[in-house]
Amino acid sequence: MPIEFDINLKVKDMFRFNMHQTYTGFSGFLSIFSSVLLFGMAIYTYEKVTLTYTVLYVFFGVILLVYQPLTLWLRANQSIKVSPVLSNTLHYMVNEDGFTVTQGEANGVLAWKQIYKMVATKKLVLVYSSRIHAYVIPREQLGEYYVPLAKLARTKLPKYRLKMKVTIKDV
Repeated sequence: MPIEFDINLKVKDMFRFNMHQTYTGFSGFLSIFSSVLLFGMAIYTYEKVTLTYTVLYVFFGVILLVYQPLTLWLRANQSIKVSPVLSNTLHYMVNEDGFTVTQGEANGVLAWKQIYKMVATKKLVLVYSSRIHAYVIPREQLGEYYVPLAKLARTKLPKYRLKMKVTIKDV
């Protein structure tokens, strides 16, 4: 039995996807590690160097923590505004063959064997077609279809390509 649902992406959904992409990779780890190191240097060298150096350590630590999320928010906002595909309703149909995404007269098919991985976060379900490209499905809009989708994905994808949990709260 096919699972069908409609999705309207919002800026916050794209922002969450961008944050997930950035902070689950090496660059996200490096950014946070560098910020912590700069704050540590500010504390360690306080009163050992001039106040200018301490302020610079704190300043660059804050920049590393704030700059990346801010640019990701701006990028998500721009993506939703300029892309008619992202700003309009997407109709999903998931069945034994894979995902079919329809918008107006256009449609795309992603067979199960073409799925790179599926990941569920607290707020999103991400269906990756490659390492960096994914269908973004907000869990709040997915609603009661989350559990059937997770069960179907469990039968169609190898374990190493699926990171979706079904909890008591979901059932």
